[in-house]
Amino acid sequence: MIMDEFTPLDCLLPTALLRACADGAANHLYDITAGQQDSFLPDYISGDFDSITAEVKAFYTEKKCRLIETADQELTDFTKCLAIMVEEIKRRQLQVDTIVTLGGLAGRFDQTMASVETLYHALNMTELPLMVLQGCSLAYLLRPDMRHRLGVNTGLEGEWCSLIPIGGPCKTHTTGLKWNLEKSRSELGCHRGCLHISGVFSRETIH
Repeated sequence: MIMDEFTPLDCLLPTALLRACADGAANHLYDITAGQQDSFLPDYISGDFDSITAEVKAFYTEKKCRLIETADQELTDFTKCLAIMVEEIKRRQLQVDTIVTLGGLAGRFDQTMASVETLYHALNMTELPLMVLQGCSLAYLLRPDMRHRLGVNTGLEGEWCSLIPIGGPCKTHTTGLKWNLEKSRSELGCHRGCLHISGVFSRETIH
């Protein structure tokens, strides 16, 4: 799935089982793949189409990409695009292990927070992991009351892993970080300074 201002996609998009753009992201896909657009065609483009240009819309229409208008203003184009993708995965019975979104973590702060909100919606929409990837950042909302294992041995990771309590207080226990949390309570706005954000890797796996 592609959002505005996305990460270069040579290594991900060609192998994706289902490819989609959320409205204006189609403009960025068209521009960044200039000269080779036919190799990076999305299966569908969805949104209220207030951002996609007439030229780009005409191009993808000619290439037989589905254009799905979603006029509902109560949800973001990202959330609506995700809802369609989840239904398409079910309908086609695709064997998908992860939904990866390219873009959505840069530019306007309100749009970045909208991406975080979509991560919350995703918890009720699908059991598939949803990751948002852009530049040097990968955002993933950990489901509560579960044990999580994060592999950090691909060679592409930086040195940091940030655990940010979004939406409410969290009690966290970690292994694999240089400074681990031991059933520590983390909360935004806590008057006792109990916000635990960044940690350095000490192992190839973090729990």
